[in-house]
Amino acid sequence: MILTLLADATAALHFDSLGLSPVALDLGFFQIKWYSLAYIAGIIVGWWYLLKLLDKPGAPMARRHADDLIFYATIGIIAGGRIAYILFYKPEILADPIQILKLWEGGMSFHGGVIGVSLAIVYLARKNGLNWLRIHDYVACCVPFGLFFGRLANFVNGELWGRATDVPWAIVFPRGGDVARHPSQLYEAGVEGVLLFAVLWFLFWRTDARYQPGKLVGTFLLIYGAGRFIIEHFRQPDEGLEHLWWGLSMGQTLCVPMILGGLYLIATAKRRRVRVEPVAGDQSVA
Repeated sequence: MILTLLADATAALHFDSLGLSPVALDLGFFQIKWYSLAYIAGIIVGWWYLLKLLDKPGAPMARRHADDLIFYATIGIIAGGRIAYILFYKPEILADPIQILKLWEGGMSFHGGVIGVSLAIVYLARKNGLNWLRIHDYVACCVPFGLFFGRLANFVNGELWGRATDVPWAIVFPRGGDVARHPSQLYEAGVEGVLLFAVLWFLFWRTDARYQPGKLVGTFLLIYGAGRFIIEHFRQPDEGLEHLWWGLSMGQTLCVPMILGGLYLIATAKRRRVRVEPVAGDQSVA
């Protein structure tokens, strides 16, 4: 089996031949990396799209709330993503606290980022007397942008590659050994970015889902959780976290509560439907 994979690697596409570099701009004394730009682009485009969603009748918050939310959510993404990554994937970093601050080297957990953003939303909602679940619905529609850009950055960095395979589109990644692998970063970009955005776009703009608190964020959790759970079969898990004693990888384990939570929110969304009074404007929506 090993010999077969090595043979396949000689015929597979080599990552180095793509001419990609983790560095977007190198000024000698300062470098701008695609990984950083991906986060910035995700936040900016997500902010722009959130304002478009808030223009529709029955919005759960005003523009001024959205501006504050972007600030809180950015902190939540960075802090939550980094802390969860260290706790679940690289606890040995705790032995050298300086490593915790080296965000430019990568190492962020989406699951932790979700928790961080959720805490930011709850804080904003309680501070301003808003409906935190409806805000979650609107924010969930914007998250796929960040996921898409982030997975593309993972691919450009040649990191988080997939398992060994002999599929025609397999790629040999420099840090993955002389073995052809699934470009699982692109699989995730397609599912977590394109597919998830398309479904949420349809539900928001073509149905009354936004008036059923929890339905949109529940759909987000379900699709992301199920998609990531499946893609984990093609993605190479972190060393030592591939087969935990209960039979799942760490990535799959963290997706289970997302799937269950998503199913619950979707199943109970209709009973939470009430008359929606918009925060901005004067049009009520039954």
